[in-house]
Amino acid sequence: MAPPNRSKKRKPSFRRLLKTSNVKLDNKQKNRTFKKESADKKHRKEQKKLRSAIKDASIRTPKPLEVYKKRPEEEEEEEFEESLPVDMMDEDDLEEIRAMAHKASFLTRDLSSSGPVHAKKRKGEQAVQSYEKVPRKMAVTEEKEVIHLLPLKDKTGLIPQSYEKAVVRKTEKEEEDEDDPSAGLEQFENEEPVNILTPEEQEALRRQKLTERKLRIAGLGSAILSDPTNNIKKLKELRTMLMETDPSVAVTTRKLVMVSLMEVFKDIVPSYRIRALTEAEKTAKVKKDTQQLREFEEGLVSQYKFYLENLELSVKDWKQKKRKSSEAVGLQSYRGLAEVAIRCLCELMVALPHFNFHNNIIVMVIPLMNDPIRKVSAMCCESVRTLLKQDKLGNASLGTVKVISGLIKSRNYEVRPEVLSSLMCLRIKEVDLNKDTESTAPKKKFMNYKEKKKNLSRMQRKWKKAEEKLEKELLEAEASDCKDRKIKLHTETLNIVFLIYFRILKKAQKSVLLPCVLEGLAKFAHLINLEFFDDLLHVLQKLIQSEELSYRESLHCIQTAFNILSGQGDVLNIDPLKFYTHLYKTLFKLHAGASNDDISIVLRCLDVMLTKRRKQVTLQRALSFVKRLSTLSLHTLPNGSVGIMSANRTIMHAFPKCDMLLDNEAQGSGVYLPQLDEPEYCNPQNTALWELHTLKKHYHPVVRRFAAHLSHGAPSDGSGALNVELSRKLPVELFEEYSTKDMTFNPAVALPPTKKKDHFTIGHALLDDELKRQVDRALSEESGTDTATLDFSPALKHSST
Repeated sequence: MAPPNRSKKRKPSFRRLLKTSNVKLDNKQKNRTFKKESADKKHRKEQKKLRSAIKDASIRTPKPLEVYKKRPEEEEEEEFEESLPVDMMDEDDLEEIRAMAHKASFLTRDLSSSGPVHAKKRKGEQAVQSYEKVPRKMAVTEEKEVIHLLPLKDKTGLIPQSYEKAVVRKTEKEEEDEDDPSAGLEQFENEEPVNILTPEEQEALRRQKLTERKLRIAGLGSAILSDPTNNIKKLKELRTMLMETDPSVAVTTRKLVMVSLMEVFKDIVPSYRIRALTEAEKTAKVKKDTQQLREFEEGLVSQYKFYLENLELSVKDWKQKKRKSSEAVGLQSYRGLAEVAIRCLCELMVALPHFNFHNNIIVMVIPLMNDPIRKVSAMCCESVRTLLKQDKLGNASLGTVKVISGLIKSRNYEVRPEVLSSLMCLRIKEVDLNKDTESTAPKKKFMNYKEKKKNLSRMQRKWKKAEEKLEKELLEAEASDCKDRKIKLHTETLNIVFLIYFRILKKAQKSVLLPCVLEGLAKFAHLINLEFFDDLLHVLQKLIQSEELSYRESLHCIQTAFNILSGQGDVLNIDPLKFYTHLYKTLFKLHAGASNDDISIVLRCLDVMLTKRRKQVTLQRALSFVKRLSTLSLHTLPNGSVGIMSANRTIMHAFPKCDMLLDNEAQGSGVYLPQLDEPEYCNPQNTALWELHTLKKHYHPVVRRFAAHLSHGAPSDGSGALNVELSRKLPVELFEEYSTKDMTFNPAVALPPTKKKDHFTIGHALLDDELKRQVDRALSEESGTDTATLDFSPALKHSST
């Protein structure tokens, strides 16, 4: 007997069954249950259909084979048969006639039909018959009126011109209304008379409505600020007032609501960003306070979003001159509403850089920096500068710089210079240049388990574990991650800024943005990558040699070049002699007029070029700059003279041999050539600082003090030394401190004494002694005789002869 066929599939062991997860078993059970329910449902549907079919078959009545339509001849015959005496016929004959009438036969059949007697009627025949019975409509041709225009004339002759215009036919009702003019008069008479208000009454009504709106806005705002969590729904009620429809107060009400909502949001918005809840967090059970806080945050974010959309819509309506259907606000009022909306956007951008939709606000505000209206542009530029100055983390700065870069590129570098100059307010001083060396430094290694078990006892391992845990916590407490993230953001921001600058230097050198580019490079040049130094210096030198730059732009070029060479660029083997020559030549373009403010750039350049690079500068070059700067101090305002003489003091300390300019004896051969623009060959050692004698008589006390100090050789101590306040400040700081921008004199001029003298001191009033004796003799004679006469007759006779 053959062995029974056994299945090749092995039975699972008990251990394998234990390994099967409960989730898998539950899924199998659910699948079986689902299949069973599906089969039962399908069976129930089939049974239901079967029962309904049987029920319909039992209820349905049989229809006659044919339905005849009576013709007019048959109707006349029936009327004739009805008139016959049926009571004279037998009942059997009458029943036989009725039975024959129900049967289809040749006599009773409709001969107009050519089909078979018992043929089944098609489904669509009745539809066709009903369709054929509907009267057909003729195609209506549109009446057109031909309008002839003036003809055109060409070489061939006159060409007639015309076009067709559709004629609109009036309805009968409209024609009747036109024919009957009394109907319009009756309607006009039936209307109630409207009360026409005088201008004074209209103004009083407007003031009343406006007062009601103000009280409502104040009430809603106070309620929201007193308890934001419970009164968050009133925020929506306040926001709906932005849709004010009363034309008399619509503009003013909307402006008030915009500003009120801005202040409310600035007060109630939390100091963190609100994120959307996940599905798991929505379904999870939480405490009552947590649920209330979630509802508040959700309502706040939604209302803030709708508010920003309303502000954006106001700006778009103004730009597009889009007229609304409500006609509550006229086109002439769009600009006022838009300016208030832009102001609110700017305030929110500066006050809430951490909250939701901040990037959306930046995207709305940045293009308005280039607006043709100067008021709008200045408002947006000022808010962006404030934002960049206040940003400490770098997120807002990065978003702003990205949008500005896209704006400049999309407008093909044709934007206002203020847009690019706002990048000067970036706070990117925290960039760590030693980041690479720190990243490559060996990190501290902790002992693994095997090393601990081999070298330490059980108690020592326990202490070692606690010690390592404490060290890790201390490393986390240093917030190194936050610092690295900040440096990363600043690096990315600076890369985009340099990308903007290099694009303009390459593609738009004649653009109005070039001065801003050179100024920005002068500020951030020490943070540029070393790989770009050679190319950048070549471009700057080419710009200076082109002589197409103004003196201010050339000063920025020089400052940028020496900022590069004084930082990481000191390893480059480049001779900047041409930059020294150009600065020496540019100094006499400064004066006490509009260019006086640019002296600060010269002072920064001198600090980088002469003081910090004193080892690479010759004595001849230093003497030339000291002499020319002393001459320049005679032509500038007091703050410029103070800054220049402070820079001269610094140079004389860096180059002690400059004191030869205080001696009138010539050193060497040659004559000083002040008109020569080469500092190496103008023989400055053969001249002296004669300008100091003139500056000692200056009306400004600080200028006189500096002139006397330099004439004594700029000593650090002694009678000719400066006080501590003046000696410790940099030349740029002194220039800013004694500035006359605010139309004030520093130090202040002493006021004359206001106290009046009670008596006058008697003293010698006349300097001539002879005249004094004569006056005294005349006074004594007058006091001796009461009646004193004066005889002028001899003098008159002498004059007449």
